Amino acid sequence: MGLSSAGRSRRAFLSASAGITGAVVLAGSAGAADLRPSPGGALPPGEPIPPQQPGADLRALLAQVDERRIEDVVRKLVSFGTRHTLSSQDDPQRGIGAARDWLFAEMQSHAARSEGRMTVELQSYDQEPADRIPVTTRITNVVATIRGTATPERVHVVSGHYDSRATDVMDATSDAPGADDDASGVAVVLELARLLAETPLESTVVLAAVAAEEQGLYGANHMAELFAAEGADVRAMFTDDIVGAGRADDGTVDPRTIRLFAEGVPTSETPDEAEIRRSVGGENDSPSRQLARFVTDVAANDATGMSVRVIYRRDRFLRGGDHIPFLEKGFPAARFTEPHEDFRHQHQDVRDEGGVRYGDLPEFCDFGYIARVARVNLAALFSLAQGPGAPTGVVVRTAQLTNDTELVWERGPEPDLAGYEVVWRETTDPDWTHRIDVGDTTAAVIDLSKDNVFFGVRAIDADGHRSPVTFPLPQRD
Repeated sequence: MGLSSAGRSRRAFLSASAGITGAVVLAGSAGAADLRPSPGGALPPGEPIPPQQPGADLRALLAQVDERRIEDVVRKLVSFGTRHTLSSQDDPQRGIGAARDWLFAEMQSHAARSEGRMTVELQSYDQEPADRIPVTTRITNVVATIRGTATPERVHVVSGHYDSRATDVMDATSDAPGADDDASGVAVVLELARLLAETPLESTVVLAAVAAEEQGLYGANHMAELFAAEGADVRAMFTDDIVGAGRADDGTVDPRTIRLFAEGVPTSETPDEAEIRRSVGGENDSPSRQLARFVTDVAANDATGMSVRVIYRRDRFLRGGDHIPFLEKGFPAARFTEPHEDFRHQHQDVRDEGGVRYGDLPEFCDFGYIARVARVNLAALFSLAQGPGAPTGVVVRTAQLTNDTELVWERGPEPDLAGYEVVWRETTDPDWTHRIDVGDTTAAVIDLSKDNVFFGVRAIDADGHRSPVTFPLPQRD
């Protein structure tokens, strides 16, 4: 659906703002009686923000996620015995090379149905001796790219890592099944590739099975470096790592929640950016946090069967994953991980000890859970790729001291762009609570003080898809 004329009729468009081309000044909403009153008794501007519900096309895709296929992928990857980064590269049956070749063939089979939109590559380089890499080692990511039809320059990435490990991180010979960590994430990636191969997408999607995560994020770092060197406009990166079950080591079961780790203060922040962040209080408004809010908006619903628990950390306590190299390059990125980990079934030699079965084996995975995680990823990725990009150049003008808020941004390049919404929330709220439809313009003045609330801007296309929010920076001139 497009912009709501009913929603517009609830708002009072007072006048064009002098000196701002295309700007509008907005007061409170006359028809939104459920809004919280401000301290002065007047209604705050805008209306409450409802979640974005999946359309018929997305629901149809989500219904096709196949739990059986996901199980087959996990069991096939486990069948290679070990996928340790230092294991055999040329044995056709065992080791990381056999897994690489099988993944490449699977990706190519999906690409064959894409009418040329999907291409697959082996993204390889030779890693010189380094931490956990004792000898020069060939590291290869298996990467499928689905080129966008309208704004291909805008890129969204989902990855899982296909290497595995035993208890000793340097043990390249023992069995290391790696079912949960991370055949589960790779199964999500392959399922997305299968479902999206025949779906034209407006912007570009990259689906990657990366290597050498366990040895130090080497494969993901190489991929992030390539994107940065190309000047790629990577708008989102998700890694799915340990997404195989909802059961903890104490028996706690939470089969319908996925954690999403999203940093606040950007890893790549410069001293100048830190000074601005401190001055405006933007610790909870990094691009990665906006990405996480977008995921909860579009992917936590009845169509996925999941809730998304956003964790305000870059990763688990003192740990890390393949999204971190992307954060280091300044790309928005976040990590999906199951709600409770069972440490008996990750980074463990396969063994029986004291009546307990150790090892990262398929029998400890919940394939229905992985299928639901795939739906969350699919809903987020499809919504990003089919919707408009987050607005760029968003600023709050601060040349004059006022009790209203003047926002300015750049118009996006999408051919089906319909307009923009200004969103806001109290400084103590974790998520955006109110939206104000400002139409197809690039500036607006809101009758609400920038000193008291946080503002953002998001784009809307003709089908009603909304972009992630952009948090504005101050502009003094």
